[in-house]
Amino acid sequence: MTKILMTGVTGYIGGTILTRFAQRSDFETFDIRAIVRSSEKAEKLKSLFKNVTPILGSHSDIPLISQAASEVDVVIAMADCDDVDAATGTLQGLRKRFEETGKKSIFINTSGTGVLSDNAAGMYPTDIIWDDANPDQIATLKPTQPHRPVDLKIVGADAEGYVKTYIILPATIWGISKGPLFTSGISNKKSVQIPALIRASLDRGHAGMVGLGKNIWPNVEIHELGDLYNHLFDAVVVSSSLPSTPGHGREGYYFGANEEHTLYQVGKSISDVMLKMHKSNGGEPTTFTQEEINKYFNGSSYLGSNSRCRPNRSKALGWAPKKTTQDMLDSIYPETELVIEIGAPAVSEKL
Repeated sequence: MTKILMTGVTGYIGGTILTRFAQRSDFETFDIRAIVRSSEKAEKLKSLFKNVTPILGSHSDIPLISQAASEVDVVIAMADCDDVDAATGTLQGLRKRFEETGKKSIFINTSGTGVLSDNAAGMYPTDIIWDDANPDQIATLKPTQPHRPVDLKIVGADAEGYVKTYIILPATIWGISKGPLFTSGISNKKSVQIPALIRASLDRGHAGMVGLGKNIWPNVEIHELGDLYNHLFDAVVVSSSLPSTPGHGREGYYFGANEEHTLYQVGKSISDVMLKMHKSNGGEPTTFTQEEINKYFNGSSYLGSNSRCRPNRSKALGWAPKKTTQDMLDSIYPETELVIEIGAPAVSEKL
C-alpha cells in the first residue's frame, strides 16, 4: 500500500482533495494518515474511510509531523502555506526516511498565486504574466513575496537530493465544495477571497472593491483544482517509473488557474446579487475606505493586487479545467446564500 500523509483535510482544499482521492478506483490501496486537531472530527473521519487514520494534533507541531512524515511515501500538505514550522517538520521527517531507507519520498505542497502579487491596490492591471513552465522566470520572485519563504525551503530540500518536491499554486478558488466530508461537518465547504468580499459588502450595505478594481487575478473552480492534484499524483506516484516524469524542485511549480477576472467584475456581481436579495440598491461597487480595509481585511489591500499566470506545466499533465470566469461570477449567488446562512462576522480570515 502507498503510505500517504495529508494535512489540511478539514479545510476547503484538503477536504476536496481527500474527497477526490476517495473517488479513485485504487483508493483502498492507499494507507492515508491525516493530521487533525479535533478529536470529534477524527472520529467522524474514521467512520467515513476505513483506510484513513487520523493523527490528533497540529501540523505546526514539529516533532509530531516529523515523525509522521518519516513513515510515508508521499506527503500532501494542504494547510497553512505560510507555516514554516510545518514545512520544517515535514522536511526533517522526509530526510530521516531517506537516510534510513535510501528512498526519496514525494512532497506535494500547496502554495498560492499570491506569491505573484504586487502592490496595485486595485488601481491598475499588469502586463506581467508568470509561466509555471519557466523556472528561470519564477526564480526571479523575491524571497519577501507572500508564501515564498516556505516555497524556497521546499525547493531547497529537493536540491539537496533527499526528496522530490512539487508545489501547486491555486489562484482565486471558487465554488462550494461537495461530498461527505462537507455534509458531515468535517471540512470547510467555502473559499476565502470571494466570501470575504461578500461579507464586507453585506456589512456595509453596498458592494465594495479595493481601489478601482482594475487589478487582475486568475481563477479556478474547487473541484477542478482537485483534479489537478489527482493528475499530479498520478504522474509522480502511479507513473513514476516512466522515462519522462514531471518537473520537480526548481522545475516543480504547478499553477492551479484557468481564466482571469478583475476585482471590479467580482464587486459588480456581488452588487447584482445583493440587489436581487434586497440587500442593497445595486449599482456600481464602491471603493473601500481605509477604515473599511482595516475592519474587513486586517488593513491589507492584498485583494487589490495583480496576480497573472499561465498553467502550462499543469496542463502538460493532462489537466484541462473547463469552468470559466462567467461560471465563477454566476456562483456568487449561492456563495452569498451560504455566507448569510453561516452568519460569519464581517472580519476577514487570513487572505
